[in-house]
Parts: sequence; C-alpha cells; structure tokens
Amino acid sequence: MKTLVIGASTNKERYSYKAIHSLVDKSHQVVAIGVKKGMAFDIPIETEKLDFHAVDTVTLYINPSVQEDYYDYILSLNPRRVIFNPGTENPEFYKILQAKNIEYEVACTLVLLATNQY
Repeated sequence: MKTLVIGASTNKERYSYKAIHSLVDKSHQVVAIGVKKGMAFDIPIETEKLDFHAVDTVTLYINPSVQEDYYDYILSLNPRRVIFNPGTENPEFYKILQAKNIEYEVACTLVLLATNQY
C-alpha cells in the first residue's frame, strides 16, 4: 500500500516527518509533497503534484485553507482514503470525498500506526 504525505517537511520535529519515518519503519511505500524539495527519512519530497500511481492513502498535513488547491489533484489519484490529521479537519472536503466514494478519517496517522489501526 502506497501512502502520499501532503505537507511533508525535512524538519525532524514536524509531525509529517515523524509520520514518514513511522510509515517507512512499518514497511509502507511512501511518496511525499511539500513546500520545498528535500529528503524526509530517505524519502524525496517533491514540490509538484506528480501523478503518483496506486496511492491507497493520502495523509494531510496542510491546513484547510491550502487544501482547496489539492482537491482536484487528490481526487485524480483516486485513493481509497484520506486521513485528516489534527489541525487539517475540513468538512467541505469531506463532502466532496463522500460524493466520490472515497473514505476519509479524522485521525492521527502516528496514532493509527502505533496502535496497528493503519
């Protein structure tokens, strides 16, 4: 299963970086998009909305005001689910995802991984 982290950071203190680390530790395939290029735990961070194939899960680390720019992109990837981490909650986007039959979870990726619920 491939996970796309949107809002990835090279800063080891950021939750997006910690999530990438934990995903890799648990043998998940990870791709990442962030504001600036770099590496997060050996995963390249892209700055463009690339056509990643076979994305199962999108996990968001961007606030709702920025998410609108990603709606069409995320829908084009047709993921099985989108995870809204704390601070990214977005009822408008939930409705759009529901209309496209894409699951969403308001949860913390790190907690889901730590409790084997990912």
